[in-house]
Amino acid sequence: MSTLGAPSGAGPAGAPAPAPLPAPAPARILAQARFEAVGLLRHGEQLLVSIVLPLMALVGLALVPYPDLAVGPWAAAARIDVLAPGVLALAVMSTAFTGQAILLGFERRWGVLRLLGTTPLGRGGLLAAKALSVVAVLVVQLLVVGAVAAVLGWRPDPVGVLPALVAVVLGVGAFASLAACLGGSLRAEAVLALANLVWVLLAAGGGVLLPAHALPEPVSTVVSLLPSAALGDALRTALVNGAFAWGPLLVLLVWAAVAGLLARRLLRWSD
Repeated sequence: MSTLGAPSGAGPAGAPAPAPLPAPAPARILAQARFEAVGLLRHGEQLLVSIVLPLMALVGLALVPYPDLAVGPWAAAARIDVLAPGVLALAVMSTAFTGQAILLGFERRWGVLRLLGTTPLGRGGLLAAKALSVVAVLVVQLLVVGAVAAVLGWRPDPVGVLPALVAVVLGVGAFASLAACLGGSLRAEAVLALANLVWVLLAAGGGVLLPAHALPEPVSTVVSLLPSAALGDALRTALVNGAFAWGPLLVLLVWAAVAGLLARRLLRWSD
């Protein structure tokens, strides 16, 4: 039987052509990660929290002599050398926790998580894409904050680059897991309010910008066990002293492990 005149793409008997196969898993994850990263960088509120506010804290605190930041292991360091790692920690917290928690909350409300989880991307691919998008945004943040800090006189210890990268990876793991716990379990409006409130509280007294060593006992001991203080201390030790801060790194690892286990139980894919 002749097949002349059959519709383009039809089979020998005029049957529809088979649907195209989905792209390979790495390509799907990278495409979704690119989409999410661009969305985060174009979102005005996210840019305010992730870049503008940390830069304002950096410039503002660099130009005034108080509060005293050169305390504890960094007593002999220049103010900007202690301040810049704290602002980098604040940037990590902004993107990995605040931004992701709010995004998860509203994606659950709009049904985005549920729908994307049923696509060839899958739930695992979606989470991997979100992790990659956080890393991409963080690279932009750290470059911008680092460049401004360098203009202000920051000169980090090159030996501390590797310890700083370890601290950032553990910090992202801890804060992203906490974001999944918050954004994956509460209503979007509650997530929006709580995520911003936690950001303000940790930025003000969580050992990020002001080291826990500057606080009186026993407050300093309690604050040093927070993931915010652990990340700030780990980055300060790395970039000022060029060393690993094993205690704070262990605190971050524990927070990442516990919060990750909780996130597996609390994260809901739809309201």
